Amino acid sequence: MSDLQTPLMTASPPDPYLMSAFSLRSRLLRAGWGIVYALLFRTSPRPFHRWRALLLRCFGAKLGANVHIYPKASIWAPWNLVCADTVAIADGAIIYNASIITLGSHATISQQAYLCGATHDYNDPAFPLIAYPVFIGDYAWVCARSTVQPGVEVGNGAILALGSVATKNLEPWTIYGGIPARKLKSRTFFGTSRNEESTSERVY
Repeated sequence: MSDLQTPLMTASPPDPYLMSAFSLRSRLLRAGWGIVYALLFRTSPRPFHRWRALLLRCFGAKLGANVHIYPKASIWAPWNLVCADTVAIADGAIIYNASIITLGSHATISQQAYLCGATHDYNDPAFPLIAYPVFIGDYAWVCARSTVQPGVEVGNGAILALGSVATKNLEPWTIYGGIPARKLKSRTFFGTSRNEESTSERVY
């Protein structure tokens, strides 16, 4: 075949779906955390809350006193987790914190609840990941199998009922349920002021 008949060979651009959404440093940190999680965190006895808190702090988590994070809870990036005092994260809960997720004092995340801190830009051919902070207020309760979507703020004392999905901010001291979650009723209030600012540190 002559040169004139030889087809031109051009390199095809890389498939954007195969490109990593995270830096090399982030991937290495998550690989290290994955090993520690599998060998030391998940296998620890349930009462060993201080031990698990120590492991999380070693990877950059900011945790207050008396934090109870159970061994089968999944924390995607400890360095993006901020917890005030006396927080509970139950077995099976998933904290997908590609951005900062903050849990206020006495917040409870029940079994198989999902705090989702990221999504994808479906209008971009590269389908890039977009991360948003999530804030769970003081005395709030995210019930079992419920989901908090990216960028949502759950107000102080709010409750997201079993299996519900919070697609937008939840007002303080209000109970929400359904898909998407809607107001059901007010919650009995306790404290000094219904409109008091959360004592929890916001790191956005």
